[in-house]
Amino acid sequence: MCMHTRNLMPTRTISISEEAYRRLKALKREGESFSDVILRITSKSSVWGLVGVLPKDRVDEVEEAIADNRKRFREALSERGRS
Repeated sequence: MCMHTRNLMPTRTISISEEAYRRLKALKREGESFSDVILRITSKSSVWGLVGVLPKDRVDEVEEAIADNRKRFREALSERGRS
């Protein structure tokens, strides 16, 4: 016996660049649809789930690393805008 299921949710057709497609495809896991990938990478995880996970003596180090990464990300975006 073979059972087929079909997702009856509405769909949309979107246009993306080849580069965006390649990046999205690279993130795709086995068995995932592109919709699954988009939902996974755009989900908003709550930072509250991490409360108490990090030892107190490492908090400053992690906050500094996050600030540094944000700065480098903004610089990279700015540089791309100049290209």
